Order: sequence, then C-alpha cells, then structure tokens
Amino acid sequence: MDLQGDLVRSLKTNGAPELDVKKAVAELKLRKKILEDKELALAPSDATFDRAKMEDLLRRRFFYDQSFAIYGGITGQFDFGPMGCALKANLLNAWRSFFVLEEQMLEVDCSVLTPEPVLKASGHVDRFADLMVKDIGTGECFRLDHLIKAHLEKLAADKKISQATKEECQDIIVKLDGMTKQDMSDVIQKFNIHSPLTGNELTEPIEFNLMFATQIGPSGLIKGFLRPETAQGIFVNFKRLLEFNQGRLPFAAAQIGNAFRNEISPRSGLIRVREFTMAEIEHFCDPNDKQHPKFDSVKETELLLYSACNQMDGKSAEIIKIGDAVQRGLVANQTLGYFMARIQQFLILVGIDTSKLRFRQHMSNEMAHYACDCWDAEMLTSYGWIECVGCADRSAFDLTQHTKATGVRLAAEKKLQEPKVIELTGLYQILTKKV
Repeated sequence: MDLQGDLVRSLKTNGAPELDVKKAVAELKLRKKILEDKELALAPSDATFDRAKMEDLLRRRFFYDQSFAIYGGITGQFDFGPMGCALKANLLNAWRSFFVLEEQMLEVDCSVLTPEPVLKASGHVDRFADLMVKDIGTGECFRLDHLIKAHLEKLAADKKISQATKEECQDIIVKLDGMTKQDMSDVIQKFNIHSPLTGNELTEPIEFNLMFATQIGPSGLIKGFLRPETAQGIFVNFKRLLEFNQGRLPFAAAQIGNAFRNEISPRSGLIRVREFTMAEIEHFCDPNDKQHPKFDSVKETELLLYSACNQMDGKSAEIIKIGDAVQRGLVANQTLGYFMARIQQFLILVGIDTSKLRFRQHMSNEMAHYACDCWDAEMLTSYGWIECVGCADRSAFDLTQHTKATGVRLAAEKKLQEPKVIELTGLYQILTKKV
C-alpha cells in the first residue's frame, strides 16, 4: 500500500497520462478494500450479528416493511410502522434540538416539486443520468457499469483465462467511468455478457435519469422533478434568509424533508432506497474568514480521522484532536472542523458506538471539483463502512450557478469599519481635430 500510494503521487506530480493514473488509483482502491476486509475479519465476535434475523424481527414487529407488500411490494420503498415512526420522530427531534435550536439555525421547509431550470443550474439534470440494460425475457433492469464491472471482475479471477485477457478486463474496469454508451455496448458484445439472474440476452444500453420526472400543472408544459436532495431549496432562498438575518454573516440554514432518487437496482435494505428523509445544514460564512466563534468549545474533541494521505499509504485511521487537525491543515478550516466535532457529538448522543465511527477524507480523485475539503462520517455496519453524514466545504458553487441562471445576485455584502480608498489607473485617448 505504501509503495502504491507513492506511485500514485509520483504519476500525478510528473504529469503522467490520465490512463496510467487511473490504473494506479484503481489498484490502490483494490488494496485498500483488501485491507478493510482484513480489519473486518479481525473484529471481535460481539461486533457481528445475524442480519437476516435482525431484519426479520424488525419486520415482524412492524418497525418497517416493504411498501405495498400485499400487491407484491416495490423494491427500494418502505413503510414505517408504529415503532419505526416513533424511532424516526425521536431521532429527528433530537437532531432539530441539537443543531437547529442550540445553534440558532434558520429552518426552512421547501417544496418537493422542483422546476427543471433549478436542477439544470445545479447540475443534477446532466449529472444524475446512468446507463442501464434490461433482461429481454423478464424486463429486470441492471445498472450497466455495475453489471460490466461485476462480470469482468469475476472473469479476471478465473484461473483458466489468459493473462492478456485478465489485463484487458482490468483495463476496461479502470476506463468504465469515462466510457460512452457505445463503448459499453461494445464491451457487452465482446464479452458476451448476459443477465446474471437468468442468462437471457440484454437490451442495448439506455440512458436513465435517477430523478423522478413529472409535469407541474394541467397543461404539462412545466417540466419538473421530485427533488433528489434538500439543499437546493436552501440555496435558492439564500437572499431571503440573508435578509431575515439582517444581512449578517455567518449564519446557517437547515431543512428536514424527503428526497427521491430512482435507483436502478436498490439494495442493502434501508441504506439505498428510492424515497428517504434527509436532515441537512448549509452554513454560510465569509470566504476570507472561515474561523468559527465556538471552535474553542470543541477543539479538544478527539476524532478518528482516516485522512487521504493515510488511505494512500495503507495506514489505519488515527485519533486526533480536531484543534490539532485544523492547526496542521489536515482539516481545511475551523468551520469545517467545528461541524465535524458537532456531528460526532450528535451521533454519540443517539447511541452510535465510537469504536465503529470514523471520518474518512475524500481523496483528490473523488473530491467534487467545487469542494476544497470533504469528510464523510462513516459507521462500521454489517455491510462494512457506510457513509452516514457528508461534511464538505462546497465554496460558493451552488449560489454562483443559480446567480448565473437567474441574474439574481446571491451574495452578502460586508461593511468595512473604515472607508477603503482604492486608486484606479485608467488609459484615456484624447483626439484632436485640425480645422
């Protein structure tokens, strides 16, 4: 792992071809996965349990069950029963009390139906499209990149195939993210990939947007979507929220509500579903001053941090005080560090075992282009390490995009204590005319 991490760094530093970098990163991720699997295998016996029995118990006592079960049910959709509703309500009430009330945040409740231009500006219309194929016999749908990856990984593990074929499989897996519809179709044909469930032929690749599309109004002329996240409602109301806060920064806005993603093949129980409740916070501050007034109250808080550097070097996560992490530059700024500490405090409050909680930093190849730093609070579950909270410095990306789309200025003004005199030098051309 150490050598592979050094190789990735070296390739990036020396400006190596993108394909070579992707191959090295793919190998690094594979080694990282093997390391995590070893850590899971070494976990104490009390850290494991029979998930099937647990899920059966929750269903029998009607914490939750599959939606429309008497009609055969819908994959990726669940109904909460009396106990499930009580648990969910208690969790959301605790979240509202801990964050919204204690931090004096501005809470909003925005519309689920979202006009297309809003999500076009945010990038969701273009970004939320995946390729899928269908089983010709049964109509079963499969996300194409996942299907190809699973098939080629299984093929590469076969000892009977040649080394050249194994290398070709690995090369395709690395290139999957950048492949076009035709490229993936050619892979399906070349490797004779069929439905993994029935062995039937598959359809040609189809572009599928993960947002639920709808029409707003009886004419059907206004195209809209069910929101895939709650954040955009906060961003488009930034101007009103700033006015409500008397034009002062910093301030935070929060929203609790349902979001919708039309997953092609939902799995992992309640972890990946098509309709889910989100509790989200957007904190707005001066981009030139990301200090947090309450940072001193959390700076001694110890967090298990799995930095990008440690991931590349094959090292384990480290327990570090958040104050030290910010001072060292491991965490980008005080505001980000403050909320990471607060997130951990909340998770502990609602019963999360700290030995099964860590913050993993996004590596450079997975970091969103508009973020300068991002950490995921992950929990160790029977499915492995699962992200439960994302905490990122998103810059002003969303506000800038909506300003460009609408012409409405979504920005705060800062009053200086004293007037600032700026000298400007201009070039003037004087024309003379002879009479």
